[in-house]
Amino acid sequence: MKRIAIEMDEVIIDLNHKLSPDAASPEAQTGPLDAAKPQQSRPALFQEIEELIGEDSFYVGLPPLPDAQRVIERLSQEYEIFITTAAVEFPRSLAAKLEWLKANFPFISPMNIICCSSKGILNADYLIDTRPQNLALFTGEGVLFSTAQNQQETGYARVDSWRDIEQRFL
Repeated sequence: MKRIAIEMDEVIIDLNHKLSPDAASPEAQTGPLDAAKPQQSRPALFQEIEELIGEDSFYVGLPPLPDAQRVIERLSQEYEIFITTAAVEFPRSLAAKLEWLKANFPFISPMNIICCSSKGILNADYLIDTRPQNLALFTGEGVLFSTAQNQQETGYARVDSWRDIEQRFL
């Protein structure tokens, strides 16, 4: 059975509405975080985000992206599914992420949840992720899930939604 690894943040769960700065705020005026090294490009904002993500209530109430539950459940009938997260970068978020997954994706075994920053260690056929640098390290086939931050990226198969993933894999 082929394996699909799926990044959690921004692929199955949308963090942007809790993390995006208000348009009038100073953070919005200085531009987005550098996706490669946010802690270096804007350390004060990164620390604030790290504190928010570490709160027990941060993930409570965040819905899965449209169609994610339905499509992942269907995929799990034909593929071995692994959920990946770089929770080690935000260690206080791990318990909240696991609770969110348990509540929203009860069919995903805890044995199929992988916490890693480097996606190069994953042993899967496909990786669905928003960050090109993660796909570059991955040895299988990378699939870029579209976000506002990766629109200019080329070189990877791209999907814009879970319906696109459904058409590609099922």
